[in-house]
Amino acid sequence: MAAEDTRAALHGLRVLDLSRVLAGPWCGQLLGDLGADVVKVERPGSGDDTRHWGPPWLPEAPAAQQREATYFLSANRNKRSLAVDLGQPAGQSLVRELAARADVLLENFKTGGLTRYGLDYPSLAAVNPRLIYCSITGFGQSGPYASRPGYDFLVQAMGGLMSVTGRPDGEPGGGPMKVGVALTDVTTGLYAAVAVLAALQRRHATGRGQHIDLALLDVQVAALANQAAGYLAAGALPQRMGNAHPSIVPYQDFPSADGHIIITVGNDTQFAALCGVLGRPEWASDPRFASNPQRVRNRELLVPWIAELTARRPTRHWVDALQAAGVPGGPINTLEGVFADPQVMARGMRVDMPRGEGPALALVANPIRLSESPVSYRAPPPQLGQHGREVLQDWLALDEQAIEQLRRQQVI
Repeated sequence: MAAEDTRAALHGLRVLDLSRVLAGPWCGQLLGDLGADVVKVERPGSGDDTRHWGPPWLPEAPAAQQREATYFLSANRNKRSLAVDLGQPAGQSLVRELAARADVLLENFKTGGLTRYGLDYPSLAAVNPRLIYCSITGFGQSGPYASRPGYDFLVQAMGGLMSVTGRPDGEPGGGPMKVGVALTDVTTGLYAAVAVLAALQRRHATGRGQHIDLALLDVQVAALANQAAGYLAAGALPQRMGNAHPSIVPYQDFPSADGHIIITVGNDTQFAALCGVLGRPEWASDPRFASNPQRVRNRELLVPWIAELTARRPTRHWVDALQAAGVPGGPINTLEGVFADPQVMARGMRVDMPRGEGPALALVANPIRLSESPVSYRAPPPQLGQHGREVLQDWLALDEQAIEQLRRQQVI
């Protein structure tokens, strides 16, 4: 592990990460980026499921090593890997000892799955009352679905996101559509980090930890935001609208001569500026379009008129013209375009991390900017079990003889 960053916001915090796939590891990586010492506990031989979720694979892995899926790399930097066999009593005892010295434990086993190992919250709170124990499941620790496994795609469907994502029925390509990233997992990881930090603050006052119960379904329902509010408060059942916005016009994609352009008009002043860019200044005073409610009411008339004009010029023309007029708009970038974008580059959203003797590993940077305790990139995603000896010495002060005995027993 690289040298610790004593300036980091969470320097000195110990996190035991028993989670796998994305939501839990995303939380663990975020805490690690903020300075926590995160130990990732994995299954010997196979490790986190996402180590094998390829292609794409990391191309530079030595021939003697297993291929590494880039999926795993997205959520596991700033962690140390310890491979432990939880099926053995000695492995359970080892994790129990680590938990006794941890500040935070992350896990996403099925509800009740760690009870048989004596690694559930009541068991570990008895040996470490200060432990903050964060459980992430598909459906939570209670309710009729508590025992069901849950994955992001399933929860996007059950949680309503797919009902408002995609083109309307009857249009070409119409029908429900998932988001192109496992967004429910990512948002659950973010909520988990917030919950952990809240529990830490509470522990400052009481001296005691607590159990955090996070469910992907709960998070997805919460993340419906204005769509859920519109339904609950006004009875408005939202429909799929493709890239259009239910409450703002024009706020969608439009054709250009060589592709597409996004126009996101947020107020009437911006609409007037857009009318000037399009060469139709009279639209700004037209009673059908002068205010946003009127534009929403008459979108079927206005949107095709705008599209007919934008299709005459290339995307670059419209990007420059909109920027000059103060109208929010831009291209639809591929990832190649994203990481070549001057703003993305200026903000340092790519980070290259050295990794042994091979080439540096390119990863997406953490977007948090803290002026006094910045995030740090201390270690790239680990090889399976890479830090076993190091962790057991640091956390448990085990000597070489004890560690070697664990290896002979195939506990680690």
